[in-house]
Amino acid sequence: MNEELVILVNEHDEQIGLMPKMEAHEKALLHRAFSVFVFNDNNELMLQQRALHKYHSPGLWTNTCCSHQREGESNIEAGKRRLDEEMGFTTELKETISFIYKAPFDNGLTEHEFDHVMIGYYNDDPQINEDEVADWKWMSLEAVKQDMENYPEAYTAWFKIIFDKFYQHINISNYESNR
Repeated sequence: MNEELVILVNEHDEQIGLMPKMEAHEKALLHRAFSVFVFNDNNELMLQQRALHKYHSPGLWTNTCCSHQREGESNIEAGKRRLDEEMGFTTELKETISFIYKAPFDNGLTEHEFDHVMIGYYNDDPQINEDEVADWKWMSLEAVKQDMENYPEAYTAWFKIIFDKFYQHINISNYESNR
């Protein structure tokens, strides 16, 4: 299987090239990515625990799913594809915010992403892909916030960044979309 390519972008999210995913992470180059947050009717967020064999952040808790867009794929198409691949379901998604972050890891790799955050709604249990996901759970945003304060080491770098910077926006978007 060929290594997945990521879309290299500039600070305006304009495509400037393609590169194998591992190389982009080794060189810490800015590339396009997305993070999906799925809520249920109780306004709880579906979290996933990354598979224990992942090349970075194994076993850490994070948002419902995240990955990289493929060339020619919209953010929504990419989010739905990866949601199905990781969590075994699809749902309608809405784009909310985007931002750039950079997070180095102990293994020498660095995530440097132009991240597009999407929100969706779903009420059933996922059918997780155990190659990607070790476990999952529903949590209220307040419970996530409290748990993250108590156990920051249990969460992925990007999830902590999104949550810290955009908690209010995600909470408001979730509330308004659910009404």
